[in-house]
Amino acid sequence: MTASPATPRPEPAPLTLEDFARAVGPRATPARLADLDRFRMMVTEKNEVMNLVGPATVAHFWSRHALDSAQLLALAPDARVWADLGAGAGFPGVVLAILLKGEPGARVHLVDSLAKRCRFLDEVVEALGLPATVHCARAEALNLKADVVTARAMAPMAKLLGFALPYFRNGAQGLFLKGENVAAELNEARKSWSFDDELLSSLSDPRGRVVRIRRLSRAK
Repeated sequence: MTASPATPRPEPAPLTLEDFARAVGPRATPARLADLDRFRMMVTEKNEVMNLVGPATVAHFWSRHALDSAQLLALAPDARVWADLGAGAGFPGVVLAILLKGEPGARVHLVDSLAKRCRFLDEVVEALGLPATVHCARAEALNLKADVVTARAMAPMAKLLGFALPYFRNGAQGLFLKGENVAAELNEARKSWSFDDELLSSLSDPRGRVVRIRRLSRAK
């Protein structure tokens, strides 16, 4: 007897801006929320002509993109300098920069190798006056010092750790946004890398995970 295919898990109801503000807490000031909403409109408009995010996820901006990004701040509350590899549409980097705006020493490095994405990120940074710098380059080619290196949907862990290695060597810890198959990715990565890892539940999706990586080196 052939097993019936699994029923897809329904998408939860979209969060509102107010829901997001409650989830994030004190950092979600009115000025920052206004910047986030403006960023949402910029992403929505640009997505009509450029594939920044999946079209079906635009309606879920506050959960799938904003909260997914913002949750990282609670995991490294003292971090002021972040590096977002493969920054793409600005998740998590632009959201982090908005929520760090006005804090002494805050800086987010937005790293992407695709020129058209870099142009979009430059437009956002300028329009919102963010404490962020766009680097149109390959992540592993830069020598940036950051408290935290992060990425979302950039590459499997084994490859991602290679991109992030220079940042770890400069003292960063890693906080990477991953999906439900991350355990398999970590097992594969251990064939090439030695590291300490911690899997944390995602606030934005029960299927997601945040991976904290420390003490990264090549496997011997």
